Amino acid sequence: MARRTRRPAPTQQQLLAPCRDRCPHCGGPAHVAYHNGRTVTTLDGVYRLTLRIRRCIDPACPLYRRPYRPEEEGAWALPHGEFGLDIIALVGRLRFAEHRSVPEIHRALLARGVAIAERSVTEQLRRYEELVALRLADHTRLRDRLAEQERVVLAIDGLQPDRGHEVLWVIRDCLAGEVLLARSLLSATQGDLVALLREVKAALPVPVGGVISDGQAPIQAAVRAVFPGVPHQLCQVHYLREAAKPLFEADRHAKKELKKRVRGVRGLERALEGRDDAEAAAIRGYCLAVRGALTDDGRPPLGTGGLRLHERVRAIHDSIAAERDVTMLSTTPTNRPNRE
Repeated sequence: MARRTRRPAPTQQQLLAPCRDRCPHCGGPAHVAYHNGRTVTTLDGVYRLTLRIRRCIDPACPLYRRPYRPEEEGAWALPHGEFGLDIIALVGRLRFAEHRSVPEIHRALLARGVAIAERSVTEQLRRYEELVALRLADHTRLRDRLAEQERVVLAIDGLQPDRGHEVLWVIRDCLAGEVLLARSLLSATQGDLVALLREVKAALPVPVGGVISDGQAPIQAAVRAVFPGVPHQLCQVHYLREAAKPLFEADRHAKKELKKRVRGVRGLERALEGRDDAEAAAIRGYCLAVRGALTDDGRPPLGTGGLRLHERVRAIHDSIAAERDVTMLSTTPTNRPNRE
């Protein structure tokens, strides 16, 4: 689809020039051949980049008459891209770290003053995924990074968005925080996991010092087969969740019983229809507070929804009692002696 509106006018100018004035191959002179113009939108504004292009003048050089562009250009934007790398990084963080949708990311960028279409947000999201894939595929960088720490601690986890679909298995190093392998499998049998672990083991330049995973039997069997004698520990979140399961079940039962005593909010709100006085506004506020407390669920192992609901209902009860006491004091006549 063609652009229907003009791009914002550049607000700042920037000249980019190559770091060297000689050919990087033969060392001969590289004269300035021409200048290119490029507009890049960043979080700081719209920049008009002027690129100083040099060319080698030695006919015997393999880089003869080939453009030698400024090295700094790659730090601004991707080739042929109109949005800066900072915008691509922000789009990736909002999508994968904060789990925002494309319309929400679009509104967030507009709030920052970035003129961008919603369709362009999707394109920048694809560019971010491509950059992540390139980084994961850089095995030389990964091997150099792991060789510095002399050992790795593997974390194994599988993610299945919907039942019956493929499972995304991710193996990463806990010490460096690097993803070592990510692959989708139709099943999670011991043989499939053994093949993944052997592939990771063959690519590692250092030994494996430990493995962390959940308690699935195929994972435990695969780890014993590929890494015999290596310590294997359950993930602390899974371990704590299993240990706190009895407490969480009791908390959930208490929350269910407590909800039975604070229902009836909808009836109060219907009774206030058509009223706009101060008392009705106060009651509506308390109804919203009760509704918010009822819908706030806890997440195991540390999120106790029943205790949180009890604390919030107690705070609402105390606030109503304080309001009632203030109202009674303001409406009660003062008993003063008659001095006449």
